[in-house]
Amino acid sequence: MSAQTIKQDDGTPVSFYVEDEHDHPEGGSTMLGFWMYLMSDCLIFAVLFATYGVLGNSYAGGPGPRELFELPLVAVNTAMLLFSSITYGFAMLAMDEGKVRTMQAWLVMTGLFGLAFLSIELYEFSTLIHEGAGPTRSAFLSSFFVLVGTHGLHVTMGLVWLVTLMVQVGRHGLIAANKRRLLCLSMFWHFLDVIWIGVFTFVYLMGMLR
Repeated sequence: MSAQTIKQDDGTPVSFYVEDEHDHPEGGSTMLGFWMYLMSDCLIFAVLFATYGVLGNSYAGGPGPRELFELPLVAVNTAMLLFSSITYGFAMLAMDEGKVRTMQAWLVMTGLFGLAFLSIELYEFSTLIHEGAGPTRSAFLSSFFVLVGTHGLHVTMGLVWLVTLMVQVGRHGLIAANKRRLLCLSMFWHFLDVIWIGVFTFVYLMGMLR
């Protein structure tokens, strides 16, 4: 790529950027930027948890957690996400050993568990809405749908990212860039796992004890 330039009055060229950028530590800027993104996501979920903490008891005369939540179903859903985190860990071990096919197989299993998690969550949402307990029914349900739905949206984006990386690895193999991207997705996926444990405890378990 050539530098785009303009000339001063004396004819001296002024570069907008240089062709050869100074060296960076391998992957250092990527990992730092991704950690900053995760911290911003932590703030988003902290606000959503705080909002649910304030509004979680405002039922507006409608049903509460005990009447709405099916804890066994939510427990199965939680297991799906936990299993997906384990299989992603096995995929990373296969990546370290350079076993592309084994890694891809573990990533497929991760995607299937993630898809099962989303399917159960969508079933739960559709059931609640069918029973008249949609997000507009009360402040409790509004904060519930926003918190759980935001997490589900993150899982959806994670699955899109997962499929994209599987295609990239299939085309280019385990090059350094793909390894770095897989590591970033690993951090993101485990982060979602931790957030969901908070949701399961704070929203579902504590909700059933009210």
